[in-house]
Amino acid sequence: MIQREFADKAKTILEPDDKVIGLAVAGSWLTNEIDEFSDLDLILVTEQKISNDKNLMLDYAKRLGNFLSGFTGEHVGEPRVLICLYDNPLLHVDIKFVTLDEFHSRIETPKLLIDKNGQLEKAISNSQAKFPYPDYQWIEDRFWTWIHYALLKIGRGEYLEAYDFMGFLRMVVFGPLLLIKNDNLPRGVRKVETELGSKDFEKLKLTIPTYDRQSLLDSLRNAVSLYRQLRIELFEEKVNLQKNTENKVMTYFDSIENRK
Repeated sequence: MIQREFADKAKTILEPDDKVIGLAVAGSWLTNEIDEFSDLDLILVTEQKISNDKNLMLDYAKRLGNFLSGFTGEHVGEPRVLICLYDNPLLHVDIKFVTLDEFHSRIETPKLLIDKNGQLEKAISNSQAKFPYPDYQWIEDRFWTWIHYALLKIGRGEYLEAYDFMGFLRMVVFGPLLLIKNDNLPRGVRKVETELGSKDFEKLKLTIPTYDRQSLLDSLRNAVSLYRQLRIELFEEKVNLQKNTENKVMTYFDSIENRK
């Protein structure tokens, strides 16, 4: 696989660098799910902090292969990641730049490619990987206002914005909750085609509208039904349900749907 060839080359290039403490690989590599469509997730651990200087990040990235372009990952909440595209072969590589102290905090336990003086192994043994799970109260406090927002867009005829907003709900609410229900990590809508049970996947698909007013309303109604079901199945009793907001929004839903 080209990802493994790239990682092996990166190891050879970076190992002599005295400023490099270690190199690790994460993502689909860890579950042996790499295929021709996979990217490569590298973690570069250095003595000094590099992630505060994009030029230094780029300098390292350009050493590793036929570099085409790269940009930092603020849009996914991780500015320490440089998202890169290499050529010959064309390959997407994410390089996360961290110090040894930062390496302790992680969502999974990576495979070590370089570990000078066993420092990464020691950091792993003294810490615990913790994947971020959604806060159910955070979702409940926002969900009904989000539904109202979608109804405003449909009511005004801003169908494209409402259409896109349904994608947001799948990424933030339905994908993660359904993946949790199916004993998977809540990674948005990643691999829902294979990691959800067929019935759950069909329910998720019912939240996908076409560019049509009634289809948007139908998919939003399906979204409400799915959320109510998942709330029963997953939420603990301590979650404070926003029943008054829910009732008011659903009354407004009926009024929008009944308009000609």
